[in-house]
Amino acid sequence: MIYRHTEDGETELLFIQRARRKGDPWSGDMAFPGGRMEPADPSPRAAAERETLEETGVDLTNHGRFQFRLSDLITRQHSRWRPMVVTPYVYEWQGPQTELPNHEVAQMVWISLKYLAAKENQSKLPWRTPLGTVKMPCCRYQDYCIWGLSYSMLQELLKLDFEPGRFAPKATDASRFL
Repeated sequence: MIYRHTEDGETELLFIQRARRKGDPWSGDMAFPGGRMEPADPSPRAAAERETLEETGVDLTNHGRFQFRLSDLITRQHSRWRPMVVTPYVYEWQGPQTELPNHEVAQMVWISLKYLAAKENQSKLPWRTPLGTVKMPCCRYQDYCIWGLSYSMLQELLKLDFEPGRFAPKATDASRFL
């Protein structure tokens, strides 16, 4: 998760719209940049930085300031039963406005944190399962829908207790700075 402060004092989060790909059940969905660890990655955080650079051209190593990590999320890979752990990291973007999405990304969108937190922008997305249709919580922005793991990460971020005028957890929440 990458946030930036705008000139007018707003805070925005970066989302990507995944490129449409045959066989990918999340094609076209909104997400945060990221991906799988590779054997050469020294840590999950290094993998997140590498994947972000590959997908978006956003260089967190040189222009991002690591803030904290959110809770791990357990999910599963696309059509496999094997569990997968997703570890979200939060960075403040302090670099240029240069964005170079690769073939995995259809679009990059910065969305105001105030907009994402507003109750009137929360909705439900009908999701068909073998057991019937489930209404999944989501946030709608223009023609985009943020749901699933991205929505869960967003909700955890929005629940954090922030210092006045700054987008960072209070110092008393030291466990998040690990």
